[in-house]
Amino acid sequence: MHTPPIVDVIIPAYNEEKSIPKVIGDVPSLVRNIVIANNNSTDNTGIVAEAAGAKVVFEPQKGYGKACLTAMDWIKNQQVQPDIVVFLDGDYSDYPEDLLDLIQPILDGRSDMVIGSRALGEREAGSMTLPQVFGNWLATTMMKYMQGAKFSDLGPFRAIVWSKLLELNMIDQNFGWTIEMQIKAHKAGLRYTEVPVNYRKRIGVSKVSGTVKGVFGAGYKIIYTIFRYW
Repeated sequence: MHTPPIVDVIIPAYNEEKSIPKVIGDVPSLVRNIVIANNNSTDNTGIVAEAAGAKVVFEPQKGYGKACLTAMDWIKNQQVQPDIVVFLDGDYSDYPEDLLDLIQPILDGRSDMVIGSRALGEREAGSMTLPQVFGNWLATTMMKYMQGAKFSDLGPFRAIVWSKLLELNMIDQNFGWTIEMQIKAHKAGLRYTEVPVNYRKRIGVSKVSGTVKGVFGAGYKIIYTIFRYW
């Protein structure tokens, strides 16, 4: 791995014009590219992200996973490929400065993938809804007993060795993205660990936990994905 490592960040974003400059501003300076996947936003997300110094790719088809895949395609086209890719959300619920702790197990040669666990860190009151907390518990418990995978969270804030990520052949285009990565990493024998990350109330309304449709849609897709790769 390069010294220093080449680290790129992927941030899927849908209508996050108020939060995205804060997220970009808090990303540690060692990061080479901050790639914002503008997921058909109807506000100025793309404009403010570009003004804040990020690379912006546009993905018209709605879906968390679809946005991530589009950002990955942009990275694949770069002349020099990264060593590590970090995913985080664009709503300022994650603490981007925790990225340094997140990539450390990879830099130490101990892990190929690191999940930022909100379950192990400090959560601001109200930052996760009851359905979110229960859904994470249910999903990680099912993964443990059905696949033997040991995780405490499906947290979006995560780091993975770029070459290993490409080998996982990620395909999910929406809510199943995070759990697909974790299940595939476990089944592929990747070394993985978790580090505690802090979590705060997001800026704006959640596209998942903020609506009944979003909660049930995400819950269904997560459970479906667990059984799909069983």
